[in-house]
Amino acid sequence: MLEDEIHGNLYQKLPITLEKGLGSHVWDVDGNEYIDCMGAYGVAITGYRNQRVNNAIKNQIDKIISVHSSFYNKTRENFLETILKIAPKNLSNVYLGNSGTEAVEAAIKFARKYTGKKGMIAMKGSYHGRTMGSLSLTFNPKYKKSFEPMVENIQFSEFGNMDNLESKINTDTGFIILEPIQGESGIYPSPDGFLQQVRKLCDEKNIVLIFDEVQCGLGRTGKMWACENWNVVPDILCTSKGLAGGIPFSATLTKPEILASMEIGEQSSTLSGNPLACAASTATLTALTDDGLIDNAAKIGLLLWSGLEKLKNKHKIIREIRGKGLMIAIEFEVDARELVLRAIEQHVIFLFSIYSDKNIVRLLPPLVLTENDVSEILRVLDEIISNEENIQKN
Repeated sequence: MLEDEIHGNLYQKLPITLEKGLGSHVWDVDGNEYIDCMGAYGVAITGYRNQRVNNAIKNQIDKIISVHSSFYNKTRENFLETILKIAPKNLSNVYLGNSGTEAVEAAIKFARKYTGKKGMIAMKGSYHGRTMGSLSLTFNPKYKKSFEPMVENIQFSEFGNMDNLESKINTDTGFIILEPIQGESGIYPSPDGFLQQVRKLCDEKNIVLIFDEVQCGLGRTGKMWACENWNVVPDILCTSKGLAGGIPFSATLTKPEILASMEIGEQSSTLSGNPLACAASTATLTALTDDGLIDNAAKIGLLLWSGLEKLKNKHKIIREIRGKGLMIAIEFEVDARELVLRAIEQHVIFLFSIYSDKNIVRLLPPLVLTENDVSEILRVLDEIISNEENIQKN
């Protein structure tokens, strides 16, 4: 394949050449239709060819695509008004970027400037991106070992363990960053009470609390923000992936005093806040709120979860089901790659990563997933798991 020759050996490839999509379905170049439970790694939140998003993009293209943030722009202003309506309480300032890793990099700089402290604490199992700052905050050594040394003054605490977290804090600790639901490591929700305790600790110690909701936010869990499941608001929140319906875009939401600590020129990005991404994002956020996609994620998520639990009771090689809404992991007793490839043969696409646990299959489908989709997903899972169990017996 030409991509393999020119694009570099940077991505694990699945044997499909995708050409088009609609809703929660995609088609390959041969016209074969698939239910997409990968959702472009969680980017396709509003579904493929969402009319709100497509129309917004088409309308904006006919006006202007690029307006640097040194100029004012009404499309950008409209987006900022829209996101502030759904932002967690008191997160009323926004920095715009182009990707999740950029949102995290900005959060690092904002927290350091605001506190004047250099110490950083992230969680074991964390994933925050691939650029050097966000990569340094990512736990898995596989991502980092070829690129050391990393950014200094970072400690990793056990996710969900308050005693361990408190033992890491010192007078130079500026911020704590975590995912309310750890995504890349295998979809691990925060234990009940943990986020509330971390919030209390940060208030007591004057430490900035950063939530990375790049994967778990934007309605994925059945609520706009994953942290709403625990009624906790951070000082900084990072969001990206599906924020603009597939157009590269990110936002770092902060308390006003944090962004106010920055001076002109200390943080910027040439493409940040471009009208095309802003128009697409306004339409995306409107689709999530006005078209019932968040409610659908909660409803269909429960239906899918119920079916998966039945499969778990039926099949011994399913070790655990984890997640919230339409952010779900299935952990198996066996290597999951062959299961994923067999599912593709049955026209269902799942998410599998060679860097996370090889026994885990993840589901990050578009939030427009239907009951019929769920029935077919469960049927295919039942069939491929039964086949695997028969192979194990023989």
